[in-house]
Amino acid sequence: QVQLVESGGGLVQAGGSLRLSCVASGSISRINAMGWYRQAPGKQRELVAQITSGGTTNYADSVKGRFTISRDNAKTTVYLQMNSLKPEDTAVYYCNAALILGSTKWGKGTLVTVSS
Repeated sequence: QVQLVESGGGLVQAGGSLRLSCVASGSISRINAMGWYRQAPGKQRELVAQITSGGTTNYADSVKGRFTISRDNAKTTVYLQMNSLKPEDTAVYYCNAALILGSTKWGKGTLVTVSS
């Protein structure tokens, strides 16, 4: 089993920064990639950024140049540094782990609110 716990959400003014953290525990050797998704009210959940076990990163076009995904050397914690935040970045941000054999795990989410 893999468990994911997010932290770091909150309220920030437009133009500000936040850093989200996601700590993975359990069978972390089964993790293929980790990422961040977000879901705004009335919208579908969407991929924000992802980092593979090999270190390859992938970003949604809407956050390129503003957000950076990274992880610690032990590969147990993934971070999302969010700069130049916009009101449209307001959403619940979910940590995701893509596991070997195709299953996925989700954290419970952390709310990010960007005021204009």
